[in-house]
Amino acid sequence: MQTPNTKPNKRRFKMPSAFTILFLIIGLVAILTWIIPAGAYSTDKAGNIIAHTYKLVTANPQGIWDIFMAPVYGMVGNDKTEGAISISLFILVIGGFLGVVNRTKALDDGIGAVVRKYKGKEKALIPVLMFLFALGGSTYGMAEETIAFYPLLIPVMIGVGFDSLVAVAIVLVGSQVGCLASTVNPFATGVASQTLDVSMGQGLFPRLILLVIVVLISIWYVYRYASKIEKDPSKSLVFSQRDEDLKRFAIDSDADNVKMSGRQKGVLWLFGATFVIMIVGLVPWASINTGWTFFESATKWLSGIPVLGNLLGSDMVPLGDWYFSEITMLFLLMAVVIMFVYKMKETDFINAFIGGMADFLSVAIIVAVARGIQVVMNDGMITDTVLHWGEMGLKGLSESVFIIITYIFYIPMSFLIPSTSGLASATMGIIGPMGKFAGVGGDVVITAYQAASGWVNLITPTSGVVMGALAIAHVNISTWWKWIAKLMVILFIVTCVYLGVLAIL
Repeated sequence: MQTPNTKPNKRRFKMPSAFTILFLIIGLVAILTWIIPAGAYSTDKAGNIIAHTYKLVTANPQGIWDIFMAPVYGMVGNDKTEGAISISLFILVIGGFLGVVNRTKALDDGIGAVVRKYKGKEKALIPVLMFLFALGGSTYGMAEETIAFYPLLIPVMIGVGFDSLVAVAIVLVGSQVGCLASTVNPFATGVASQTLDVSMGQGLFPRLILLVIVVLISIWYVYRYASKIEKDPSKSLVFSQRDEDLKRFAIDSDADNVKMSGRQKGVLWLFGATFVIMIVGLVPWASINTGWTFFESATKWLSGIPVLGNLLGSDMVPLGDWYFSEITMLFLLMAVVIMFVYKMKETDFINAFIGGMADFLSVAIIVAVARGIQVVMNDGMITDTVLHWGEMGLKGLSESVFIIITYIFYIPMSFLIPSTSGLASATMGIIGPMGKFAGVGGDVVITAYQAASGWVNLITPTSGVVMGALAIAHVNISTWWKWIAKLMVILFIVTCVYLGVLAIL
């Protein structure tokens, strides 16, 4: 006879959500407003801080009312802090846009079409697919959307003599090195740029170069491993479960019968065109070259055409001068265009758009909660004091040393706050101005923050994307860490060197 187990089950520690962490930080910062001296810098007409003008001011400690008002002001703004409403709305609209695109299954079937095209040449799929996933990560922060591709790729890669690690790496490494070198990723580049009040186009070309570098390194790393186990399957880190994997993952024979429709191809073209237009609209052409005023001239010409100018809208903003309002409008417009091209029913469109917005609601809200940290600091008059301490501590540091320290700082912060948008809203208001004291531009600080976040997202066990991918592949996370360790070291060193060079250019 067994005696009943009277010992209470041990409760395992579970990492609190980003919302809880950020709210705790708001409370902690409110306490600090009672301890840290209040201070302020003088500013110029444009509102930029003037170095070496710090002075003590009357304290304004924050209480319980202020703590709970912080997320509210974080969204709508107040006289000291700009609200996150523009970026939150953009996140919701792009969520709706992606919801409409996903309803057409154009992306899923598009990847499937690429896989079928390279049947018999599966190793050639590695650079092609990794580039496509990196493009998705760099432009719109592709992450959770990748989960659907693992069941498709894992059987294919195992069936041709590779292993499940190769399939996971193609999708996970591809998309996350894209996030590491985000170009116009709204959830990283967008939030950080809005926080620092700089254009998303600023620093675009250096980020494109970084994207090419890290993607090529990653492709080489995955391709090299795939070639090694193709020659000798026993070299696979998951060779012990190969027989199980062969039974577990059966290639869907119906997958070959799925073909893209003409409407889906049209959706893919519109999807790509949307991001091209966004990039062109955000790049400050006139500031790069004063003679590049073709978009301004074209917009004036269109606006001046009788009837057509009024029909298009007399308040059109030329490409190159776009910001969050304009790109939000772009994604809303293109979602409607896709509805007509795909001949989607109005009810299906609304359900898909609202459903897509719902998927990104937590992201939109977390931006406001994170901005609440800055609200409490600004209202408590301690932001400038922290900046002053940073100004004193940065004396004697070169631009390269500062940006590498910033990159390293964001690595543990990315573990603490897994949300890229939340991390940017919570910290960029402090780190960005510190960069100015060190002679480092805001766009370089943004690049360092994105690089750290993307680097962490390759391995963090707090990421649903990482754990979900490994669960589908039946790969233990310790095996994944062992496989990716050398790549992580290479990416870390390359990024540090690149940032160090970029900071002094």
